[in-house]
Parts: sequence; C-alpha cells; structure tokens
Amino acid sequence: MQILAVASAFPEYYYTQRELIDAFIRYWGPLVAESGQDARKMQLFHHNVGVDGRYLARPIETYVSLTFGEANDIWIETAHRLGAEAVTTALSRAGIRPDQPGAILFTSVTGVSSPSIDALLVNTLGLSRHIRRTPIFGLGCVAGASGIARAADYVRAYPDQYVILLSVELCSLTLQRDDVSPANLISTGLFGDGAAAVIVAGKDCPVTTPLPGVQIVDTLPTFYPDTEDTMGWRISERGFRIILSPNVPDVIAENVGRDLNELLARNGLTRADIGNWILHTGGPKILRGTQHALGITEADLATTWDCLRRMGNLSSASVLMVLEETMLHRRPAPGTWSILGAMGPGFCSELLLLRW
Repeated sequence: MQILAVASAFPEYYYTQRELIDAFIRYWGPLVAESGQDARKMQLFHHNVGVDGRYLARPIETYVSLTFGEANDIWIETAHRLGAEAVTTALSRAGIRPDQPGAILFTSVTGVSSPSIDALLVNTLGLSRHIRRTPIFGLGCVAGASGIARAADYVRAYPDQYVILLSVELCSLTLQRDDVSPANLISTGLFGDGAAAVIVAGKDCPVTTPLPGVQIVDTLPTFYPDTEDTMGWRISERGFRIILSPNVPDVIAENVGRDLNELLARNGLTRADIGNWILHTGGPKILRGTQHALGITEADLATTWDCLRRMGNLSSASVLMVLEETMLHRRPAPGTWSILGAMGPGFCSELLLLRW
C-alpha cells in the first residue's frame, strides 16, 4: 500500500501577517484594554508564531459581522469548492479516473454539513455511486495523519482499491470576536485556511505515476488518557470556541518519544534509521517540544517550519501540505525511511512509518 499523490488548494484571499495583525489590533485592541490586559501582548503573540502570511476564506473585513450560521454556510460553499479542486488535482497526479476510487474519507473540524462534503463531491466530480464514504469530525490537527492511516487500513482489506482522503480546514471561520483569552489570541495569529487531498493505493492497484509512490509500512495511533481538556472546541450558539492548554508541549514531551520508539522497535529500526520527517505545523512551541521529544533538530524539520511560515497552521490539512511539499520538491532518495506524524484533541497522536 502506498501514497500515490497529494494536492492542495487554497482560497484566493492571502494576507501577510502584518496585515492581519493590523486588522486584529483595530478590532481587538479596545477589547483587550477593557479586559485589563496589555494590548502589546496581542502583537507579541502574533509575531512569535513564526508565520509570514495566511489564506482566508473571505476578505478580512467581512469577518466582523458574520454570525455562526453565516460562517457555516460559507464553510460549506468554500469546502465544496476547494475540496473539488484538491481532489481533481490529486486524481490527475495519481493518473486515475474519478470513478476508480472505492472509498473517500473526509475530515474537517471547522464546520459542519449534512450531507457531508464528500457526498457533494460524488455529484460534482463524478465519483462512483458505490463509493464508501466516511466523514470524520473531531480529530482536529491529528486527522491528516490519522486519515492516511485509516486509508491504509482500508486498502489492507481491499488491496485492489484506491482511497481518497480529503481534508478541508477553514479555521478563520471559527473566529470568536468577543474572546480575548490568550488561547484565542494565539489561534488567530496562527491558523489559516486550505485543503489537501491524498490518494492511497492498495498493493494490487496498477500504478502509472511518473514518480514512485511512498510506501506505508506501519501506523501507530495513541490515545493519552485524561487529557481531553488539553485541546479542542467548546461549541455553543456563538460557534467554535478554542480550547488550547499551555500544557500541550508537556504532553508531547512526555509521550511522543516513547511512541516513536515503540513504532520503530516493532519494525526493527532505531531513530538513526530515519532520514526524513514530515510533521504537523503545530506552531513554534509545539515544534520545538516535538523536536526535543524525538531527539531531532530544526534542520530535520525544515520543510515543516517552511510550511508553517508560508501558510500557518491548517489543522488536519497541515501535515498533508508538508507531505505534498516533500513529494513534489524535497523527495528523499529511494529507500529512505520517513516518519509522518501529527497530534490532536483527545489528546492523541498518530505516527506513520513510510519508505520512499
């Protein structure tokens, strides 16, 4: 089983971090001052996240007046459009027709729709009417890695089939205008919008791509008990209010290194055997905590840091962006072992052992 192709898609609105900071200061400056906080902290939060710019689903000036219902309607329309673009490009790169995949997994944690976006794409793209659909909600940032792992589970059972994984995250539409908590101020400086699609093939599928796919050797999902308050959403009539504990780097430091050792040991490998790292763009504190936990350097995560700088944190789509950049522009030598990983609400992680 292997990853044949990855493709991303973005909204047409892109803003530099300076433009976004100025817009947030105009709106939130007085609210921060009224709360008794130092308004300079908001600028500091946004400067320290390591992001140069981000894509937004709508022009920045339209967000001030959006209700939850209006934001969700925009999420449905934009997710449908970007999802169609990402899947179409991924199918083309994989060299397969829209009616060939036997399953589609759709993941997002920034909006809701019933029928889900994958159902809308069956009509839009001409996917098989017998395609198995699995919409996934609630996994957050980990869902890109978990989605590939679940696609691998599927093609292990159906080795002659292809699977589409689609992630669409429009984080800007979850903006909470009355929340000046550090968690919300950090998230508004870090998260952006985008979509990514992955094509996974079973071992008996014909492969006609110009470059070989990436072999999925093993996967390791891990749930960390009693950490459900570490990350997630509190959902109300106002929409999605972020839960983001400052303890996230500590949870990573305590667990992820052990998980990596377990995955490697059962495959007869050590950390020294890993020549490539594809990790979620969680933010500077998350990345530095992960580097420490895994015993790697910032140079080892150069692609992840570059993706963070260019587009911010895209929740579940982030690790797929890093995978796309690696496959298209920074492909390791054949035979190189790679780790793909992400973490998310639960708190949990998913690690994949790949070979190029």
